[in-house]
Amino acid sequence: MVRFRRTARATPERPAVIGPDGTLDFAELDARTADLAARLRALGIGRGDRVGVSLRRGVDWVTAPLAVWRAGAAYVPLDPAYPHQRLGELAADADLRALVSDDAAPGWLSGVPVLAPGAPGGTGGTGASPLAPVEPTALDPAYVIFTSGSTGRPKGVEVGRGAVAALVDGLERRGVYPAGPRVVAWNASMSFDASVQQWVRVCRGDTLVVLDDEDRTDPHRLAALLAEHEVTDLDLTPSHWDALAAGLLPGTAPRRGLRLLIGGEPIPPRMWRTLAEAGAEGRIEAFNLYGPTEATVDATAARVEGDGPHLGEPLPQVRAYVLDGALRPAPDGTAGELHLAGPGLALGYAGRPALTAERFVADPFAADGSRMYRTGDLVRRGAGGALEFLGRTDRQVKVRGFRVELGEIEAALRSCAGVAAAVVTVRQVAGEPALVAHYVPATGAALTADGLREHTAAALPGHLVPSAFVALDALPTTVNGKVDLRALPEPEAATDRSGPGPDAPGGEIEELIAGVWSEVLGRDGIRPDDDFFALGGHSLVALRVVARLRKRLGIVLPTKDIYRHPRLRDLAEHAAALRDGRTA
Repeated sequence: MVRFRRTARATPERPAVIGPDGTLDFAELDARTADLAARLRALGIGRGDRVGVSLRRGVDWVTAPLAVWRAGAAYVPLDPAYPHQRLGELAADADLRALVSDDAAPGWLSGVPVLAPGAPGGTGGTGASPLAPVEPTALDPAYVIFTSGSTGRPKGVEVGRGAVAALVDGLERRGVYPAGPRVVAWNASMSFDASVQQWVRVCRGDTLVVLDDEDRTDPHRLAALLAEHEVTDLDLTPSHWDALAAGLLPGTAPRRGLRLLIGGEPIPPRMWRTLAEAGAEGRIEAFNLYGPTEATVDATAARVEGDGPHLGEPLPQVRAYVLDGALRPAPDGTAGELHLAGPGLALGYAGRPALTAERFVADPFAADGSRMYRTGDLVRRGAGGALEFLGRTDRQVKVRGFRVELGEIEAALRSCAGVAAAVVTVRQVAGEPALVAHYVPATGAALTADGLREHTAAALPGHLVPSAFVALDALPTTVNGKVDLRALPEPEAATDRSGPGPDAPGGEIEELIAGVWSEVLGRDGIRPDDDFFALGGHSLVALRVVARLRKRLGIVLPTKDIYRHPRLRDLAEHAAALRDGRTA
């Protein structure tokens, strides 16, 4: 906050945040955060308290967390797109003192005051007496972000103010954040920790450009927006970059280069080589960033260059140990579990002392009694000292950059009446990882894939809903009685069919779109009444649909149109209207 206030005084008229709903300069953002902070303080909120933030993408995505910090509290992002059941459980788990929301009366919350982010309060920045500054310590909580939980209950990772400061310091000293003001695209959802390293850059004087969902998922629209605002830094996952690269990777060195900060999942070797080649030619810059939420977003960084993927070396102030099962250092080139230590460690899991003690253990290599975090990631240290990612020691997976505990999805499935047993795995579907649920119906239960999808979607965020559901008479087991994951059958195109429907598409455009869906979803027998998302489609696959229809039909179809017309027949009718120049 000290750096932010200093920037606001030094360059009050420079843009601080540009969103789909307007622009705020640093003076306006300073006043807006002071006003909201004063209203929070008037409710008695201060150090150690937690304030929920549930907002649509816009300039107040920056206002709200800054104001919560200014009041001395910690913010808890609650994505309004999540199911109400999920939001209610997270809010109860976080023990909120207040909620900042553009919905005055959210149906999933009761007994907690709700504040609008931009409502005039007559204090702080509006002419009344200035807000008394709060002087937090490094151990005061900054935010709580919930991650998937293996037992079916999400866990809230509570991160301190000092850890955020260590993150910014480490990225600056490593050169990931260059000196001087930058223009940074805020891409990640506030509910994911990657958002922290994006939005907190406003505190160092960078301008934030908040991307809405259409910006994020429409390659042509995104390219135009990045050019319009002269964006210099874009943070995204490898999966997201794969869908956008054709429209954003220039063929020659541009006047204004784009720096990619890539993280959330391993960079595939081919993508690494392409980016390294583009970097050597001056067409783009790219950094590979790695770190769990429990280590405050990033723990290592590597410039994307050379032959193959690696995690690079620890950021300044981060201690990285590669240890065997007895917590002894593994020799270079030998696999071991990565343990992280330093001021960037989270405080722990909110309200979960036992789990905190299990994952955050004493650092045997430090004399100051500090802790280290067991990441569960298998790595090895290469000859040059760079860390190389090898896999996991448990069932936690990454799908399109989302951290997923398969046990949480299995618990949601087992809570559905009529499900006797269930197991969820990650399988390759249409060339990319997807969640697949295998389940055993109870005797006499009439279960359908649509019903199971509806049940899980009511309890879990969209990225945790399986793409396919496979019914089995029994789960295969090994000789020791455990589920034999390797023996689970692959999902087939007809697995999750239910209900009557036409057998085949009709008409040129319907057949063409069905063919594209079949290619990108890895399914045969697409029907006119099929729903793109029910067949396993998601935002990144939708980008591929848009690109192929543009090439084959010659029409520019915004990605949002697939959300508006998810059924094949409806999308075909809409595409025909666009091609013929009729109002769609």
